[in-house]
Amino acid sequence: MKTDHSTIDRRRFLATATLGAGVAATGFTASSARAAIATKDAAKLFGPDHPNPVIAKARQLALSVLKPSQRDLEHGLELHANSLVFDSYGFSPRCAIDGERMAKAIAANASPVELQDLREDMGMTRCVTDAAEREEFQQAWRASGVTCIFQNAGEEGQAPMRLLKRLANFTYVTDRMSDFIVKAATPADIEAAWKAGKRALYLTGNGVPLTQDWVSVPDEMRYIRVFYKLGIRMMHMTYNRRNMIGDGCAEPANAGLSDFGVSVVKELNRVGVIADVAHSGWQTSLETAQRSEEPMVASHSAVAAINEHIRAKPDNVIKAIADTGGYIGMACIPAFLGGDGDIRMLLNHIERVAKKFGTEHVAIGTDVSYTSRNASAENRKAGRAPRARTQWRYLWPPGSLTPKPQASQTMAWTNWPLFTVGLVQRGFKDDEIRRIIGGNVMRVSRAVLKEG
Repeated sequence: MKTDHSTIDRRRFLATATLGAGVAATGFTASSARAAIATKDAAKLFGPDHPNPVIAKARQLALSVLKPSQRDLEHGLELHANSLVFDSYGFSPRCAIDGERMAKAIAANASPVELQDLREDMGMTRCVTDAAEREEFQQAWRASGVTCIFQNAGEEGQAPMRLLKRLANFTYVTDRMSDFIVKAATPADIEAAWKAGKRALYLTGNGVPLTQDWVSVPDEMRYIRVFYKLGIRMMHMTYNRRNMIGDGCAEPANAGLSDFGVSVVKELNRVGVIADVAHSGWQTSLETAQRSEEPMVASHSAVAAINEHIRAKPDNVIKAIADTGGYIGMACIPAFLGGDGDIRMLLNHIERVAKKFGTEHVAIGTDVSYTSRNASAENRKAGRAPRARTQWRYLWPPGSLTPKPQASQTMAWTNWPLFTVGLVQRGFKDDEIRRIIGGNVMRVSRAVLKEG
Protein backbone atom coordinates (compact mmCIF):
# COMPACT_ATOMS: atom_id res chain seq x y z
CA MET A 1 0.00 0.00 0.00
CA LYS A 2 1.38 3.43 -0.97
CA THR A 3 1.93 6.06 1.68
CA ASP A 4 0.35 9.45 1.05
CA HIS A 5 2.79 12.38 0.69
CA SER A 6 1.38 14.04 3.78
CA THR A 7 2.86 11.26 5.90
CA ILE A 8 6.38 11.64 4.48
CA ASP A 9 8.70 12.97 7.11
CA ARG A 10 10.69 16.00 5.98
CA ARG A 11 13.83 14.78 7.71
CA ARG A 12 13.60 11.42 6.01
CA PHE A 13 13.06 12.94 2.57
CA LEU A 14 16.02 15.26 2.74
CA ALA A 15 18.27 12.53 4.04
CA THR A 16 17.24 10.02 1.40
CA ALA A 17 17.42 12.54 -1.44
CA THR A 18 20.89 13.78 -0.68
CA LEU A 19 22.45 10.52 0.37
CA GLY A 20 20.88 8.66 -2.52
CA ALA A 21 22.13 11.21 -5.04
CA GLY A 22 25.70 10.58 -3.92
CA VAL A 23 25.83 6.86 -4.67
CA ALA A 24 28.40 7.08 -7.42
CA ALA A 25 30.79 8.91 -5.13
CA THR A 26 30.21 7.08 -1.87
CA GLY A 27 29.22 3.51 -2.74
CA PHE A 28 25.95 3.82 -0.79
CA THR A 29 22.84 2.22 -2.16
CA ALA A 30 19.54 3.96 -1.53
CA SER A 31 18.56 1.14 0.87
CA SER A 32 21.71 1.57 2.94
CA ALA A 33 21.16 5.34 2.84
CA ARG A 34 17.68 4.87 4.28
CA ALA A 35 19.14 2.70 6.99
CA ALA A 36 21.56 5.50 7.85
CA ILE A 37 18.85 8.12 8.18
CA ALA A 38 18.22 7.33 11.80
CA THR A 39 21.83 7.98 12.75
CA LYS A 40 22.75 11.24 14.36
CA ASP A 41 25.29 12.23 11.71
CA ALA A 42 22.90 11.67 8.80
CA ALA A 43 20.11 13.59 10.49
CA LYS A 44 22.39 16.51 11.25
CA LEU A 45 23.81 16.68 7.75
CA PHE A 46 20.72 16.02 5.67
CA GLY A 47 17.74 16.75 7.91
CA PRO A 48 16.21 20.07 8.98
CA ASP A 49 19.73 21.28 9.85
CA HIS A 50 20.85 20.76 6.25
CA PRO A 51 23.79 23.15 5.68
CA ASN A 52 22.25 24.53 2.52
CA PRO A 53 18.71 25.87 3.03
CA VAL A 54 18.47 26.94 -0.63
CA ILE A 55 18.70 23.32 -1.75
CA ALA A 56 16.31 22.24 1.02
CA LYS A 57 13.71 24.87 0.11
CA ALA A 58 13.76 23.98 -3.59
CA ARG A 59 13.25 20.33 -2.75
CA GLN A 60 10.34 21.06 -0.50
CA LEU A 61 8.64 23.17 -3.16
CA ALA A 62 9.04 20.43 -5.75
CA LEU A 63 7.87 17.80 -3.30
CA SER A 64 4.75 19.82 -2.54
CA VAL A 65 3.94 19.86 -6.25
CA LEU A 66 4.73 16.22 -7.01
CA LYS A 67 3.29 14.67 -3.83
CA PRO A 68 4.90 11.29 -4.45
CA SER A 69 4.10 8.19 -2.47
CA GLN A 70 6.88 6.93 -0.24
CA ARG A 71 7.33 3.98 -2.60
CA ASP A 72 7.73 6.17 -5.70
CA LEU A 73 10.00 8.57 -3.84
CA GLU A 74 12.35 5.89 -2.63
CA HIS A 75 12.38 4.02 -5.93
CA GLY A 76 13.02 7.20 -7.91
CA LEU A 77 15.87 8.29 -5.66
CA GLU A 78 17.49 4.87 -5.81
CA LEU A 79 17.14 4.73 -9.60
CA HIS A 80 18.62 8.21 -9.93
CA ALA A 81 21.47 7.33 -7.62
CA ASN A 82 22.38 4.23 -9.61
CA SER A 83 22.10 5.82 -13.08
CA LEU A 84 24.49 7.78 -15.25
CA VAL A 85 22.70 11.15 -15.39
CA PHE A 86 23.56 13.44 -18.30
CA ASP A 87 22.08 16.95 -18.54
CA SER A 88 21.66 17.48 -22.30
CA TYR A 89 22.45 21.20 -21.96
CA GLY A 90 23.22 23.21 -18.88
CA PHE A 91 25.67 25.00 -16.64
CA SER A 92 27.98 23.98 -13.83
CA PRO A 93 27.11 25.56 -10.47
CA ARG A 94 27.89 29.27 -10.63
CA CYS A 95 30.27 30.86 -8.17
CA ALA A 96 29.88 34.21 -6.49
CA ILE A 97 32.05 36.95 -7.93
CA ASP A 98 34.71 38.76 -5.92
CA GLY A 99 32.73 41.94 -5.25
CA GLU A 100 35.72 44.06 -4.29
CA ARG A 101 37.57 43.14 -7.47
CA MET A 102 34.52 43.96 -9.56
CA ALA A 103 34.07 47.29 -7.77
CA LYS A 104 37.66 48.25 -8.60
CA ALA A 105 37.08 47.42 -12.27
CA ILE A 106 33.92 49.55 -12.34
CA ALA A 107 35.76 52.43 -10.65
CA ALA A 108 38.49 52.15 -13.28
CA ASN A 109 35.86 52.63 -16.01
CA ALA A 110 36.22 49.15 -17.46
CA SER A 111 34.14 48.70 -20.60
CA PRO A 112 30.95 46.61 -20.58
CA VAL A 113 32.80 43.84 -22.43
CA GLU A 114 35.59 43.83 -19.83
CA LEU A 115 33.07 43.70 -16.99
CA GLN A 116 31.16 40.86 -18.61
CA ASP A 117 34.35 38.87 -19.16
CA LEU A 118 35.43 39.48 -15.56
CA ARG A 119 32.04 38.47 -14.18
CA GLU A 120 31.98 35.30 -16.28
CA ASP A 121 35.56 34.40 -15.38
CA MET A 122 34.88 34.71 -11.65
CA GLY A 123 31.47 33.06 -11.86
CA MET A 124 32.91 30.08 -13.67
CA THR A 125 36.31 29.63 -12.01
CA ARG A 126 36.32 30.86 -8.38
CA CYS A 127 35.53 27.31 -7.29
CA VAL A 128 39.22 26.70 -7.99
CA THR A 129 40.67 29.59 -6.01
CA ASP A 130 38.17 30.21 -3.18
CA ALA A 131 37.45 27.55 -0.55
CA ALA A 132 33.90 28.74 0.17
CA GLU A 133 33.00 28.73 -3.52
CA ARG A 134 34.56 25.31 -3.98
CA GLU A 135 32.35 23.97 -1.18
CA GLU A 136 29.22 25.49 -2.78
CA PHE A 137 30.22 24.09 -6.17
CA GLN A 138 30.81 20.57 -4.91
CA GLN A 139 27.76 20.54 -2.65
CA ALA A 140 25.46 21.44 -5.55
CA TRP A 141 26.95 18.76 -7.78
CA ARG A 142 26.50 16.13 -5.08
CA ALA A 143 22.93 17.17 -4.39
CA SER A 144 22.00 16.96 -8.08
CA GLY A 145 23.21 13.41 -8.61
CA VAL A 146 24.26 14.50 -12.11
CA THR A 147 27.23 12.72 -13.68
CA CYS A 148 27.81 15.00 -16.66
CA ILE A 149 26.57 18.28 -18.14
CA PHE A 150 26.67 19.18 -21.80
CA GLN A 151 28.24 22.43 -20.68
CA ASN A 152 27.64 25.81 -22.28
CA ALA A 153 31.29 26.60 -23.04
CA GLY A 154 31.07 29.30 -25.69
CA GLU A 155 29.54 32.76 -25.68
CA GLU A 156 26.78 32.85 -28.29
CA GLY A 157 28.12 33.84 -31.70
CA GLN A 158 30.52 32.74 -34.46
CA ALA A 159 33.80 34.60 -33.75
CA PRO A 160 36.50 32.08 -32.72
CA MET A 161 38.12 34.46 -30.21
CA ARG A 162 34.75 35.06 -28.57
CA LEU A 163 34.02 31.34 -28.42
CA LEU A 164 37.36 30.59 -26.75
CA LYS A 165 36.68 32.44 -23.50
CA ARG A 166 34.19 30.13 -21.78
CA LEU A 167 36.02 27.12 -23.18
CA ALA A 168 39.17 28.37 -21.46
CA ASN A 169 37.32 28.88 -18.18
CA PHE A 170 35.96 25.34 -18.02
CA THR A 171 39.22 23.81 -19.21
CA TYR A 172 40.91 25.63 -16.35
CA VAL A 173 38.39 24.31 -13.80
CA THR A 174 38.69 20.71 -14.95
CA ASP A 175 42.49 20.95 -15.13
CA ARG A 176 42.69 22.26 -11.56
CA MET A 177 39.92 20.17 -9.98
CA SER A 178 40.48 16.86 -11.75
CA ASP A 179 40.08 14.95 -8.50
CA PHE A 180 36.42 16.03 -8.54
CA ILE A 181 35.47 16.98 -12.12
CA VAL A 182 36.96 16.12 -15.51
CA LYS A 183 36.70 17.47 -19.03
CA ALA A 184 35.43 14.54 -21.07
CA ALA A 185 36.69 14.16 -24.64
CA THR A 186 34.69 11.01 -25.34
CA PRO A 187 31.60 9.26 -23.95
CA ALA A 188 34.00 6.65 -22.57
CA ASP A 189 35.52 9.40 -20.41
CA ILE A 190 32.05 10.20 -19.03
CA GLU A 191 31.42 6.58 -18.17
CA ALA A 192 34.85 6.31 -16.52
CA ALA A 193 34.11 9.42 -14.43
CA TRP A 194 30.78 7.93 -13.33
CA LYS A 195 32.44 4.70 -12.25
CA ALA A 196 35.14 6.63 -10.38
CA GLY A 197 32.59 8.79 -8.54
CA LYS A 198 33.65 11.95 -10.37
CA ARG A 199 31.70 14.52 -12.37
CA ALA A 200 32.29 15.44 -16.00
CA LEU A 201 31.78 18.25 -18.47
CA TYR A 202 31.14 17.53 -22.15
CA LEU A 203 31.41 20.80 -24.01
CA THR A 204 29.15 22.67 -26.41
CA GLY A 205 30.38 25.77 -28.20
CA ASN A 206 27.06 27.67 -28.47
CA GLY A 207 27.90 28.60 -32.04
CA VAL A 208 29.70 27.41 -35.16
CA PRO A 209 33.14 29.11 -35.23
CA LEU A 210 33.61 30.91 -38.53
CA THR A 211 36.59 32.88 -39.86
CA GLN A 212 34.13 35.52 -41.13
CA ASP A 213 36.57 36.41 -43.91
CA TRP A 214 34.24 34.91 -46.54
CA VAL A 215 37.09 33.80 -48.79
CA SER A 216 35.59 30.39 -49.57
CA VAL A 217 33.21 27.90 -48.01
CA PRO A 218 35.99 25.53 -46.83
CA ASP A 219 37.98 28.44 -45.38
CA GLU A 220 34.96 29.66 -43.43
CA MET A 221 34.49 26.25 -41.81
CA ARG A 222 38.09 25.37 -40.96
CA TYR A 223 37.71 26.28 -37.26
CA ILE A 224 35.05 23.61 -36.75
CA ARG A 225 37.80 21.00 -36.70
CA VAL A 226 40.01 23.22 -34.51
CA PHE A 227 37.31 23.56 -31.85
CA TYR A 228 36.56 19.85 -32.11
CA LYS A 229 40.20 19.22 -31.19
CA LEU A 230 39.76 21.57 -28.21
CA GLY A 231 36.92 19.40 -26.93
CA ILE A 232 33.76 20.97 -28.38
CA ARG A 233 31.25 18.21 -29.16
CA MET A 234 28.07 20.15 -30.01
CA MET A 235 27.40 23.49 -31.74
CA HIS A 236 24.34 25.76 -32.06
CA MET A 237 23.41 26.33 -35.68
CA THR A 238 22.00 29.75 -34.74
CA TYR A 239 21.25 31.71 -31.59
CA ASN A 240 17.92 33.58 -31.76
CA ARG A 241 18.99 35.91 -34.59
CA ARG A 242 19.62 35.12 -38.25
CA ASN A 243 23.18 34.33 -39.26
CA MET A 244 24.84 33.07 -42.42
CA ILE A 245 23.72 29.52 -41.60
CA GLY A 246 20.00 30.05 -41.10
CA ASP A 247 17.31 31.83 -39.13
CA GLY A 248 17.19 31.95 -35.36
CA CYS A 249 14.04 31.19 -33.41
CA ALA A 250 13.23 34.84 -32.72
CA GLU A 251 13.36 36.02 -36.33
CA PRO A 252 9.88 36.63 -37.73
CA ALA A 253 10.73 35.42 -41.25
CA ASN A 254 11.37 31.74 -40.35
CA ALA A 255 13.59 31.07 -43.37
CA GLY A 256 15.47 27.79 -43.53
CA LEU A 257 19.10 26.87 -44.05
CA SER A 258 21.19 28.89 -46.45
CA ASP A 259 23.36 27.15 -49.03
CA PHE A 260 26.23 27.75 -46.65
CA GLY A 261 24.19 26.25 -43.82
CA VAL A 262 23.81 23.04 -45.81
CA SER A 263 27.61 22.89 -46.06
CA VAL A 264 27.93 23.49 -42.32
CA VAL A 265 25.66 20.53 -41.52
CA LYS A 266 27.77 18.32 -43.78
CA GLU A 267 30.99 19.49 -42.14
CA LEU A 268 29.67 18.96 -38.61
CA ASN A 269 28.71 15.42 -39.61
CA ARG A 270 32.15 14.83 -41.13
CA VAL A 271 34.11 16.15 -38.15
CA GLY A 272 31.95 14.51 -35.48
CA VAL A 273 30.16 17.45 -33.88
CA ILE A 274 26.44 17.31 -32.95
CA ALA A 275 24.29 19.91 -34.73
CA ASP A 276 22.03 21.63 -32.18
CA VAL A 277 18.93 23.58 -33.26
CA ALA A 278 17.70 24.58 -29.79
CA HIS A 279 17.79 28.30 -30.69
CA SER A 280 17.02 27.88 -34.41
CA GLY A 281 13.85 28.78 -36.23
CA TRP A 282 11.40 26.01 -37.05
CA GLN A 283 12.30 25.82 -40.75
CA THR A 284 16.03 25.93 -40.05
CA SER A 285 15.54 23.19 -37.45
CA LEU A 286 13.55 21.07 -39.90
CA GLU A 287 16.02 21.45 -42.75
CA THR A 288 19.00 20.75 -40.48
CA ALA A 289 17.36 17.46 -39.53
CA GLN A 290 16.54 16.67 -43.15
CA ARG A 291 20.14 17.34 -44.24
CA SER A 292 21.94 15.65 -41.36
CA GLU A 293 23.28 12.16 -41.92
CA GLU A 294 24.05 11.82 -38.20
CA PRO A 295 21.81 12.17 -35.12
CA MET A 296 21.16 15.83 -34.29
CA VAL A 297 19.30 17.50 -31.45
CA ALA A 298 17.37 20.38 -29.96
CA SER A 299 19.31 20.21 -26.70
CA HIS A 300 17.16 22.47 -24.49
CA SER A 301 13.72 23.19 -25.85
CA ALA A 302 10.02 22.36 -25.35
CA VAL A 303 6.98 21.04 -27.21
CA ALA A 304 5.08 23.63 -29.24
CA ALA A 305 1.91 21.50 -29.21
CA ILE A 306 1.76 22.13 -25.45
CA ASN A 307 3.08 25.71 -25.46
CA GLU A 308 3.69 27.57 -28.73
CA HIS A 309 6.81 29.44 -27.74
CA ILE A 310 9.66 30.55 -30.00
CA ARG A 311 11.96 28.13 -28.18
CA ALA A 312 9.62 25.15 -28.53
CA LYS A 313 9.49 22.80 -31.53
CA PRO A 314 6.41 21.68 -33.48
CA ASP A 315 5.68 18.02 -34.04
CA ASN A 316 7.03 17.89 -37.58
CA VAL A 317 10.39 19.19 -36.36
CA ILE A 318 10.49 16.78 -33.41
CA LYS A 319 9.69 13.89 -35.78
CA ALA A 320 12.47 14.98 -38.15
CA ILE A 321 14.92 15.11 -35.23
CA ALA A 322 13.78 11.67 -34.06
CA ASP A 323 14.19 10.32 -37.60
CA THR A 324 17.90 11.20 -37.44
CA GLY A 325 18.18 9.18 -34.22
CA GLY A 326 18.44 12.35 -32.16
CA TYR A 327 16.47 13.79 -29.25
CA ILE A 328 14.80 16.92 -27.95
CA GLY A 329 15.89 18.01 -24.48
CA MET A 330 13.30 19.64 -22.22
CA ALA A 331 14.41 22.89 -20.58
CA CYS A 332 13.53 23.95 -17.04
CA ILE A 333 12.41 27.42 -18.10
CA PRO A 334 8.80 28.19 -17.06
CA ALA A 335 8.13 30.49 -20.03
CA PHE A 336 9.05 27.71 -22.46
CA LEU A 337 6.80 25.18 -20.74
CA GLY A 338 3.62 27.25 -20.38
CA GLY A 339 0.84 26.70 -17.86
CA ASP A 340 2.12 26.82 -14.31
CA GLY A 341 5.65 26.39 -15.68
CA ASP A 342 6.65 24.08 -12.84
CA ILE A 343 8.03 20.57 -12.51
CA ARG A 344 4.66 19.05 -13.51
CA MET A 345 4.76 20.95 -16.80
CA LEU A 346 8.31 19.73 -17.41
CA LEU A 347 7.04 16.16 -16.97
CA ASN A 348 4.10 16.88 -19.31
CA HIS A 349 6.47 17.87 -22.10
CA ILE A 350 8.67 14.82 -21.54
CA GLU A 351 5.65 12.52 -21.45
CA ARG A 352 4.20 13.82 -24.70
CA VAL A 353 7.43 13.32 -26.66
CA ALA A 354 7.91 9.89 -25.13
CA LYS A 355 4.40 8.75 -26.04
CA LYS A 356 4.31 10.24 -29.54
CA PHE A 357 7.90 9.73 -30.68
CA GLY A 358 9.42 7.23 -28.24
CA THR A 359 11.47 7.40 -25.08
CA GLU A 360 14.60 7.14 -27.25
CA HIS A 361 14.07 10.71 -28.43
CA VAL A 362 13.65 12.80 -25.30
CA ALA A 363 16.11 14.09 -22.69
CA ILE A 364 16.35 16.82 -20.06
CA GLY A 365 18.48 19.86 -20.91
CA THR A 366 17.86 22.05 -17.88
CA ASP A 367 19.40 25.32 -19.17
CA VAL A 368 19.65 26.39 -15.52
CA SER A 369 22.31 26.29 -12.84
CA TYR A 370 22.77 26.49 -9.12
CA THR A 371 24.07 29.89 -7.96
CA SER A 372 26.28 30.25 -4.90
CA ARG A 373 24.57 31.50 -1.76
CA ASN A 374 27.37 34.07 -1.48
CA ALA A 375 26.42 35.76 -4.76
CA SER A 376 24.07 38.41 -3.38
CA ALA A 377 26.53 39.70 -0.79
CA GLU A 378 29.37 39.89 -3.33
CA ASN A 379 27.14 41.63 -5.88
CA ARG A 380 26.33 44.30 -3.28
CA LYS A 381 30.04 44.89 -2.73
CA ALA A 382 30.54 45.34 -6.46
CA GLY A 383 27.95 48.08 -6.74
CA ARG A 384 26.11 48.98 -9.91
CA ALA A 385 27.90 48.83 -13.24
CA PRO A 386 27.15 51.43 -15.95
CA ARG A 387 24.02 50.59 -17.91
CA ALA A 388 24.85 48.94 -21.23
CA ARG A 389 22.84 48.49 -24.38
CA THR A 390 21.02 45.20 -25.00
CA GLN A 391 23.44 42.75 -26.55
CA TRP A 392 22.98 41.63 -30.15
CA ARG A 393 22.34 38.02 -29.22
CA TYR A 394 19.41 38.81 -26.91
CA LEU A 395 16.60 38.95 -29.44
CA TRP A 396 13.72 37.98 -27.17
CA PRO A 397 10.21 39.17 -28.15
CA PRO A 398 8.29 40.86 -25.31
CA GLY A 399 6.84 38.34 -22.87
CA SER A 400 8.95 35.40 -24.05
CA LEU A 401 10.97 35.24 -20.84
CA THR A 402 8.36 36.13 -18.20
CA PRO A 403 9.84 34.92 -14.88
CA LYS A 404 8.01 32.61 -12.47
CA PRO A 405 10.39 32.35 -9.50
CA GLN A 406 8.52 29.72 -7.48
CA ALA A 407 7.91 27.54 -10.53
CA SER A 408 11.61 27.86 -11.36
CA GLN A 409 12.55 26.70 -7.86
CA THR A 410 10.61 23.46 -8.34
CA MET A 411 12.97 22.78 -11.25
CA ALA A 412 16.15 23.93 -9.49
CA TRP A 413 19.21 22.18 -10.86
CA THR A 414 19.78 20.49 -7.50
CA ASN A 415 16.28 18.96 -7.84
CA TRP A 416 17.45 16.58 -10.56
CA PRO A 417 16.70 13.53 -8.35
CA LEU A 418 13.07 14.65 -8.23
CA PHE A 419 12.85 14.71 -12.02
CA THR A 420 13.53 10.99 -11.84
CA VAL A 421 10.97 10.58 -9.06
CA GLY A 422 8.43 12.39 -11.25
CA LEU A 423 9.10 10.00 -14.13
CA VAL A 424 8.53 7.07 -11.79
CA GLN A 425 5.21 8.62 -10.80
CA ARG A 426 4.20 8.90 -14.45
CA GLY A 427 4.61 5.17 -14.88
CA PHE A 428 7.77 5.03 -16.97
CA LYS A 429 9.76 1.81 -16.73
CA ASP A 430 13.25 1.90 -15.27
CA ASP A 431 15.01 1.37 -18.60
CA GLU A 432 12.93 4.14 -20.17
CA ILE A 433 13.85 6.52 -17.36
CA ARG A 434 17.54 5.69 -17.73
CA ARG A 435 17.30 6.67 -21.40
CA ILE A 436 15.58 9.97 -20.60
CA ILE A 437 17.92 11.06 -17.80
CA GLY A 438 21.15 10.22 -19.60
CA GLY A 439 21.13 7.22 -21.88
CA ASN A 440 19.87 9.05 -24.96
CA VAL A 441 22.53 11.74 -24.67
CA MET A 442 25.20 9.08 -24.31
CA ARG A 443 23.87 7.16 -27.32
CA VAL A 444 23.86 10.20 -29.60
CA SER A 445 27.29 11.29 -28.34
CA ARG A 446 28.71 7.87 -29.19
CA ALA A 447 27.02 7.80 -32.59
CA VAL A 448 28.29 11.22 -33.74
CA LEU A 449 31.83 11.16 -32.36
CA LYS A 450 34.34 10.06 -34.98
CA GLU A 451 37.08 9.03 -32.56
CA GLY A 452 37.04 6.94 -29.39
